[in-house]
Amino acid sequence: MTKQKVVDMTSGPITPQIIRFTTPLIIGNFCVLTYNATDSIIVGRYIGQNALAALGAASPVMNIMLFFIIGICLGMSVLMGTFFGANDIPKLKREITTSFIAGGIFTLALVILGFIFSRSILSLINTPTEILNDATNYLQIIFVGLIFTFIYNMYASTLRSLGNSNASLYFLITSAVLNVLLDLYFVIVLKKGVEGAAYATVIAEALSALFCIIYVHLRIPMLRFNRKEFIFDWTLLRETLNYSSLAAMQQITLHLGKFLIQGAVNPLGVFAIAAFNAVTRIDDFVMIAQQNIGHGTTVFIAQNKGGGKTDRIRKGFLTGLKIEFLYTFLISILIFVFARQFMSLFVNNDEHHVIESGVQYLKIMAFLYLLPGLTNIIQGYFRGIGKMKITLNSTFVQIVGRVIAAYLMASYFELRGFALACLVGWICMLAYELPLFRKSWKES
Repeated sequence: MTKQKVVDMTSGPITPQIIRFTTPLIIGNFCVLTYNATDSIIVGRYIGQNALAALGAASPVMNIMLFFIIGICLGMSVLMGTFFGANDIPKLKREITTSFIAGGIFTLALVILGFIFSRSILSLINTPTEILNDATNYLQIIFVGLIFTFIYNMYASTLRSLGNSNASLYFLITSAVLNVLLDLYFVIVLKKGVEGAAYATVIAEALSALFCIIYVHLRIPMLRFNRKEFIFDWTLLRETLNYSSLAAMQQITLHLGKFLIQGAVNPLGVFAIAAFNAVTRIDDFVMIAQQNIGHGTTVFIAQNKGGGKTDRIRKGFLTGLKIEFLYTFLISILIFVFARQFMSLFVNNDEHHVIESGVQYLKIMAFLYLLPGLTNIIQGYFRGIGKMKITLNSTFVQIVGRVIAAYLMASYFELRGFALACLVGWICMLAYELPLFRKSWKES
């Protein structure tokens, strides 16, 4: 295996390593977000406000399951990175095979339950009857596609734990382009409506998973397994569950909060649901880069923890913090200046109420994005050193504060109230994290 296939971050210049690792990770996740954004833009402009609202109502439910899977894979990757940093390849291989078996069974159970209870869940959050059928159909198709989501994220997390974040990027770019073309074909040519957007997303995800499998088989000898090596290790499973359950619970707590917040949005009407769908897509593009800078820092810290290099852990964290702040400053200016243009991507210009509500929300958020940037880099530090419970608890505190604030402010401020609720949540999160971070920093 050549050095280009995996990256050992336990030696060498720190800043270039983190930037080289994180940049393709960010670009790759931008491609992931284009799946949902493309669906929303094409559906909103070519079908209408109700269809955009249907996607908005379905998205929080979809994201709970999607990011639950991502969280599971993220927790597994921390252990993989630690074993790789310690050069314990046999244990790394057992961790990979154990994770594939356990994660695959769990994902299949999620698919079945999600498909069966889609309509009931949407009704629980007061989804308007005029968009309930479309939202249900979209969600059920997406649930089936979670099988491919797991396969891709498992392969991608394994590669990233070895320091290779480039390969999965290329596959995502390809599938993102295909998703756009398939969206146009299913929605505009075949007139399949919201269901067509879901079919396009699932097909694109399946292709990204297939590309990962082929690449690993052909190019990464370390990750080829014969039958004797495909082992289910109960001891490692318990350790993996400790990491993955906490990482998954952190992700699901965040998106369960968004699910509950959607329950506060829905009573405001279809226009509010449509506007909230658009602004949350824009928020996702801003915050996914912040999250991936944190994830890149996690991998760096995990490898150096495995290598016993405390000094590099501290330097890596400070480097990630500087990158996080620079990115957030630049993107906040962009969002503030071009808020109206971004909103106009999702709906036609005659949807004035939707656009104006979204612009007001985004201009407030432009002043707040620095806070999630700070929380993401701190969480990256705690994940890297293995303190997953802190990341879970801090996310829970953030969500509780945000949900309570959202329900209190929604009727008075409409969409602006949800931006202010984010502020309340991030303040609560930092109030919990910062004392623990200072204590850990002094002890390291």
